[in-house]
Amino acid sequence: MKRKNLLYVFADQWRASALGFACKDPVCTPHMDMFAARCVSAHAVSSYPLCSPHRAALLTGKHPLACGFWTNCKAPMPDSPDLKDSEVCISDVLKAAGWQTCYVGKWHLQRSERNDSQSPASGARNWDAYTPPGKGRHGFDFWHSYGAWDQHLEPHYWENSPEMIRVHGWSPAHETDVLLDWLSGAVAKEEPFCAFLSWNPPHPPYDKLPEGLQERHIRPSFEPNVPETWRTDSRYLKSYHDYFAAVEGLDEQWGRIMSFLDEHQLWDDTIVVLSADHGDMMGSHGLYGKNVWYEESIAIPWYLYDATLAPGSRDVLLASEDQAPSLLSLLGVPVPPCMTGLDQSTALIQNLRGKREAVYLTMIPGMPDLVESYRKRGMDNKRYGWRGVRTRKWLYLHHKGTQAGEAEYRLLYDLEHDPYEMRPCQPDERQAARFEGWMRGEAKEIGDLFYEGE
Repeated sequence: MKRKNLLYVFADQWRASALGFACKDPVCTPHMDMFAARCVSAHAVSSYPLCSPHRAALLTGKHPLACGFWTNCKAPMPDSPDLKDSEVCISDVLKAAGWQTCYVGKWHLQRSERNDSQSPASGARNWDAYTPPGKGRHGFDFWHSYGAWDQHLEPHYWENSPEMIRVHGWSPAHETDVLLDWLSGAVAKEEPFCAFLSWNPPHPPYDKLPEGLQERHIRPSFEPNVPETWRTDSRYLKSYHDYFAAVEGLDEQWGRIMSFLDEHQLWDDTIVVLSADHGDMMGSHGLYGKNVWYEESIAIPWYLYDATLAPGSRDVLLASEDQAPSLLSLLGVPVPPCMTGLDQSTALIQNLRGKREAVYLTMIPGMPDLVESYRKRGMDNKRYGWRGVRTRKWLYLHHKGTQAGEAEYRLLYDLEHDPYEMRPCQPDERQAARFEGWMRGEAKEIGDLFYEGE
């Protein structure tokens, strides 16, 4: 039996509602809409709505905290998370099983080189890092990547030496070029391939767009469902339209990928996933960015094409850590015991209710100045921030503060009757006990310090 390929494409900070067919955001994505209509979809949730933690969970099949990712890989931060060589990633498993492997785009799973040297040989700055060939690439043979660098029109990459490859152009277009070039060679070989493409936009800065893209951004007639949550200042509105223009630019690149799959008749032999690492509030609740518990931040697009699966939405609550074991099973490859996320492949195939009833959500104060403010008070920042439970109906939040000394509180949202999370309520004792009991068990399982000493 011929083994299937895996093509996994994900964008950074792309929220689930930012697709044309969703009819929620003012964005037109005809290629993605066409693809989604042919796919299996799930309610995918970013277990820790931040770049590095989700990426770690995606690849390792573990909750981010279980593999040491309590915040982004950043500098200055001597104890910055770093994806350990000993972790087993989906790419390690597939490489060992005979798949050709490729990674293109943003990695952000290695500690910044600026934590160890003010002048690294690679030229990496700020939070960036060059990942040399070896175990740190986790089975990915072809490598055209970087750590964290947000100059979307002046990106750079590394391959097999510290010599920086500088590019003048929009990063998603260049990265799609590189991916398609690699795929052209891979399809000529007998071995199946596993290729990951990580686009950085629509991650800010929102205005780093190729010439003409903002002007081409189509703005459909659109009335906000919850107008009182919208911001109307001019700076916000500029970012708002730039964000959706970037998504439309990604749709154009996705169209190129679909055309390649058509041309090479790869649809029958390839599992294709289109997703993101987390969302963006983009003005909802008056907030920008991610790392909060609202759906705009935690809900991510997740569309999987497999020619053997009937398209349609599935009653599957999919955590970040569930993706690797589920994909391995769909590829017919044994899931290693270290992947503790849930294998949801049976529910995806047979259109059953998924195994997961709740997702453990996490946020730990991680910016260097916040970490320092906690430690100056003799407090461990890893015991603070917020934790949450996301079920099909409820979102329960236990917040201990993102600033040292901030008051502790708990909130409960009924997502069935309050989908925009406008009416938080105080949970009663029974509700709090139920959710806190589950959270304490999860925290112990993954090594979270949130409840330590209580």
